[in-house]
Amino acid sequence: MKSKKIMVSLMAISVLVILVLVVFLRNNNESIDLNTYENLLNNNVIKKAKIQNNEVILYTNDHAYIILKDGVDLKALLKKVPIEVVYENPFIKDLVVIGLFFFMILGLILYGRKRREVDIKKEQEKYNAYAHEGFTKTVVKASTSKYKFTDIAGISEVKEELQEVVDFLKNSDKYKKFGITLPRGVLLIGPPGVGKTMIAKAVAGEAEVPFFYQSGASFVQIYVGMGAKRVRELFSYAKAHAPSIIFIDEIDAVGKARGGMRNDERESTLNELLTQMDGFEDSSGVIVIGATNKIDVIDEALLRSGRFDRRVFIPMPDFSDRLKILNIYLEGKTFVGDVAKIAKMSVGFSGAALATLVNEAAINALRAKRESIGEEDFLAVRQKVLLGKRKVLNFSEEEKKIQSIYQAAKALCAYWFEIDFEKITIINDRLKDLDLEIESKTEMFSKIKVYLAGIAITKIKFNETYSNSTDDLQRAREIAKNMSELYGMGRGLVASTDDVPSILNEAREEVEKFLLGMSAPLDIISKKLFEEESVSKVEIKKIVDEIF
Repeated sequence: MKSKKIMVSLMAISVLVILVLVVFLRNNNESIDLNTYENLLNNNVIKKAKIQNNEVILYTNDHAYIILKDGVDLKALLKKVPIEVVYENPFIKDLVVIGLFFFMILGLILYGRKRREVDIKKEQEKYNAYAHEGFTKTVVKASTSKYKFTDIAGISEVKEELQEVVDFLKNSDKYKKFGITLPRGVLLIGPPGVGKTMIAKAVAGEAEVPFFYQSGASFVQIYVGMGAKRVRELFSYAKAHAPSIIFIDEIDAVGKARGGMRNDERESTLNELLTQMDGFEDSSGVIVIGATNKIDVIDEALLRSGRFDRRVFIPMPDFSDRLKILNIYLEGKTFVGDVAKIAKMSVGFSGAALATLVNEAAINALRAKRESIGEEDFLAVRQKVLLGKRKVLNFSEEEKKIQSIYQAAKALCAYWFEIDFEKITIINDRLKDLDLEIESKTEMFSKIKVYLAGIAITKIKFNETYSNSTDDLQRAREIAKNMSELYGMGRGLVASTDDVPSILNEAREEVEKFLLGMSAPLDIISKKLFEEESVSKVEIKKIVDEIF
């Protein structure tokens, strides 16, 4: 890079020098006509003259003029001033300029070649230094896995599909007798944290075969050819320990589709991976398991038959899966409460997120100097695990009052219209997204009323609408749009342009009427939010039961 910059700089300087030479050597004398010449001659302004080819150059004290020789009376001019005759080839100057330019370019080429040789030598020395330190030696170690399918909760369908792979590795002769060839590669696809790595380890543990782990990024090297070398070594070791499993985590790092912004090193590594998977003999006893959450960027050649034949999709855990996962992570811990409630409140959590949730809840209990973990500990850390801990900052007293009544209306409506939630704070609600395959029009309409409750109460209390309603209004619009366009819940089965405004206006009118008759519990809830900045579903139930 440095030598390239030097070359560009030298080229720029060379061009500048050539331009200066051209300007210097170019004849810049001013051409004049015969009348001007005679005036200069008669007024004795001309001091000397020079005949050069077919031109006469006239010199004054501070200037030079040029005129055709055939138009001048040389005898008359000679009587006035001395005349110098110069015999010059007109092409000499051009040859000088061309010659200088040629030699300058030649010098730059030779200099660039020399610099390139020096750079190559330095790179080679650097490469040799790394090689001497063992950088080029790929350390591939076979490990054994202690995990079994029983250590992984849920995903029963995934286990059934992978059980065939396990059986093939354990009883390969049985399959060979029937001429059965199992997939050479299995691609695990799923969002981050669902346990793809643990599943691969469980396959190795169940089959009791060596397990070779590599991340896709480990094949990406600085020097061309090093990634391909690592791939060859990995497969060589796996074949030597067959039957065995190669697990390539984040395989999209090396298996990304070719083309576009080229990367020769990555492409050579991918080509080597394709070649190695093609080169498997049916009896090699090596199965490749890849993991990715970006199957859309994987090169098609890697997904074709004979490579990653089988694709296993690993979804986010549903309620029953979350219940089993939580029970596993709570083993050995003192927990007082209903695990099912924790599973219900953790919709959207991956297996890794549930592990973090349990750990954070235990830390919260320890911080509070309690002997056991309770449901309140999970409630306290849920938002922290999902979104990070947030605090209410920079609210003035008036803003806090507005926000309290706004969130109180949402909390009361959510409780009354049976939209499930855990607690609502002064800045957050996070209504539950239930694991429902089928949702009724009434349920969706009730959710819209909850999101419009804050807008309705501020209109009732302050006769004003505030900017804190932006997110809620967006959510309400999305639900109304889905009701109309996707589910045929508008005025007709076919969506019309009036459906969304009609749904929103009807929901707002209904929630305004509801809130006008609920001023007593609303005042208590808003006061609690103002003072404590949060209110739970249990507390709202208590307030409503006492009043009604």
